[in-house]
Amino acid sequence: MSFKIKAEKRDVFGRNASRRLRREGMIPAILYGGDVSNVPLTLRKQDVFMILRSDTGENTVFKVSFDSESRDVMIKELQKDPVTDEILHADFIHITMDKVIQVSVPVVSMGEAVGVKTEGGFVDFVTREVSVECLPKDIPEHIEIDISSLRLRQSFKAGDITLPEGVKLITSSDTILVLIEVPLKEEEIEVEEEEEEVITEEEEPEIIGKEKLEKEKEEKEEKKGKEEEKAKEKE
Repeated sequence: MSFKIKAEKRDVFGRNASRRLRREGMIPAILYGGDVSNVPLTLRKQDVFMILRSDTGENTVFKVSFDSESRDVMIKELQKDPVTDEILHADFIHITMDKVIQVSVPVVSMGEAVGVKTEGGFVDFVTREVSVECLPKDIPEHIEIDISSLRLRQSFKAGDITLPEGVKLITSSDTILVLIEVPLKEEEIEVEEEEEEVITEEEEPEIIGKEKLEKEKEEKEEKKGKEEEKAKEKE
């Protein structure tokens, strides 16, 4: 499914102007790349949400039209409010459809590992996305990996991925994506708890000793002060 978004060139800048746009349901944006200088734009917030909700999310290639121009673009970065998660600003980058680009693609595991099903282990998702290189039209929605044959302590690495035609792996082939971990036994958990208790007990005398020294120091200073007062009275 191809997306087309209408935008307008933006000629008003500053924090107040951006706030006013957001109140009106618009988002300030900048388009980078291409044969011309960067273009400041304004577009509907709902259009950005439509892109993000698509199957390819931020990896979606879509068209942005403004004035008499139309560009193939992707989302480069979204600035969001750290509290409300509201989109504050969007950065787009111009894409040339016949040139390869690098993107991060989510990894989705398929199947239930033998190490989990029959050996009592659990799945540790170490890396949830990989970087690949391909033409914009070949960007995969996600990459599926079959972990059903993995036993305890076995892993699925990036190099084990079967990639679609035209897609090249950029992430190191040794990068672990999924690891079947061995759960701790009750005895091991108890040993760890005992070690923590021993460490706490060893730290307490040091704290007590420090407090004792500080108290003795205060008493000496107080005694010295009293002696000085008596000396002044005699004078």
